[in-house]
Amino acid sequence: MHELIFEADTPVGRTFDIVLLLLIVASVAAVMLESVEGVRERFGGALRVAEWGFTIAFTVEYVLRLMSVGKPIRYALSFYGLVDLLAIAPTYLSLFVAGTQSFIVIRALRLLRVFRVFKLARYLGEAEVLSRALYASGRKITVFLGAVLTLVLIMGTLMYLIEGEENGFHSIPAGVYWAIVTLTTVGYGDIAPQTALGRALASCVMIVGYGIIAVPTGIVTAEIARVSGRGVSTQACPECSAEGHAPDAVFCKYCAARL
Repeated sequence: MHELIFEADTPVGRTFDIVLLLLIVASVAAVMLESVEGVRERFGGALRVAEWGFTIAFTVEYVLRLMSVGKPIRYALSFYGLVDLLAIAPTYLSLFVAGTQSFIVIRALRLLRVFRVFKLARYLGEAEVLSRALYASGRKITVFLGAVLTLVLIMGTLMYLIEGEENGFHSIPAGVYWAIVTLTTVGYGDIAPQTALGRALASCVMIVGYGIIAVPTGIVTAEIARVSGRGVSTQACPECSAEGHAPDAVFCKYCAARL
C-alpha cells in the first residue's frame, strides 16, 4: 500500500499519482465553476454531487496514507498531511455549522477546498530543488528586502516633502505607499506627483524599479543552478513519509528507517 500511494518510481505508483492528479484538477475546476452564478444556478446540484464524490475519494486516500506509514501521527502533522485534511474537512464541517449567518460561514468554509491545489506540488519532479534553492536564498533575499524597504522609506519621505498634502501626499506613509507601487511597476495611479521635481524623482524610482525586480530572480536562479545537480529520488520513507532523499539513499535521513 505504501508503494502504491507514496512511491512514484513504479508503474502502479505512477498510475495512482496520475489518477489522483486528475481528481485534484477536476475538484479545483468544480470549485471554480461553482463560484460562477450562472453555472451554479444551472448545474448546482451536479456540482454538489461531484463535490461529495471528490470528498469521499480524498477521504479514502487520506485514511490509506495514515494506514500505510509507520508513524501516522507524524504524517498527519506534516505539511502535506495538514493539506490533505484541509482538502476534506470543509465539506464535512458544512453539515454541522448552524446559526443565522450559517450560509455565509458555509460558503467561507467551502472556499478552503482550494487548498487541494497545494497537493500538486508533491508531484513536481523539481519541487525539492526549488525548495532548497529558496531556502538557500533566504538570507540574501532578506537583506535585499531590507535595502528595498529603506529605499522606499527615503523615496516616500522625499515625495511627501516635494509634493505635500495639496497634491495628495497627506503623510509619509502615503508617500511610502506611492514609492512601493511605483518601484514595483504596479502603477495604480491613485496618487501621482504634480510638480516637475516630483515627476523627476518618480522617473528615477521607475528606472530603479526595473533593476530591483531582476535581483531576487537572479539570486534564486543562481541557487537553483547550484543545487540542481544533486538529484532527488521519488522514494518516501515508509515510517515517517518524508521525501527528498538522494537517489542512492538506503536509509531515511530523518528517522533512519530503511527505504
